[in-house]
Amino acid sequence: MNWRSARAVFNHEMARFFRTVWQSLASPVLSTVLYFVVFGAAIGGRIESVEGVPYGAFIVPGLMMLTVLQQSVANASFGIYFPKFSGTIYEILVAPTGWIEVTLGFVGAAAAKAVLIALVILLTSFWFNGVHIAHPFWMLAFLVLTAIAFSLLGFIIGLWAKSFEQLQIVPMMVITPLVFLGGAFYSASMLPPFWEGVAKLNPVLYLISGFRWSFFDLADVPVGVSLVAVGLTILVCMAAIRWIFLSGWRLRE
Repeated sequence: MNWRSARAVFNHEMARFFRTVWQSLASPVLSTVLYFVVFGAAIGGRIESVEGVPYGAFIVPGLMMLTVLQQSVANASFGIYFPKFSGTIYEILVAPTGWIEVTLGFVGAAAAKAVLIALVILLTSFWFNGVHIAHPFWMLAFLVLTAIAFSLLGFIIGLWAKSFEQLQIVPMMVITPLVFLGGAFYSASMLPPFWEGVAKLNPVLYLISGFRWSFFDLADVPVGVSLVAVGLTILVCMAAIRWIFLSGWRLRE
């Protein structure tokens, strides 16, 4: 394991993040504040509570997951796609480093950015709602694992994409709808039985459910199932990335 090369990639990606801190950090936080105002204040005034939790506080884990998934995918996909676009990917491929180090550098930086933004959003939420975290350790565990899982997915998207348009297809057409339909703003138990069963086919529901449990001890599915879902996502994505690097698919084209 060449830790120096992984650290070099990580530091380069984090430096790019801090060079554009207004766009990278302030923009998603401001967007989330608007969600707090619209859903927490406007709709929350009509929905007093969900399973005993004030609606304004209930949506905080969902909003954090929405941001983590979007930022993880966007940062990781752009991070590896731009070297492909500029041609500098070949310098990475011929360097004395393996696919694990390259993945650790890009994915680690993308996950770190997403976690940082999510924590800023959590601090922001205290200005709007009295949020109580029942299981702080598991909150951080779900946050980090989810950021890693979707950073790996974004890394795959960046390797697959041949244009900036393709880079945006999956986040816009798949990730965001799955989050909105995965219980970010409601509990699956509020749905009729048939639609509750349909909602449980959505893999994002398991991530949001486990994360919400760490806040309020409330979950739509067993917490163990949520952990297994995150773990399987990480393993499948790692296997796919290994195959891409070993086969050269979309790397040497």
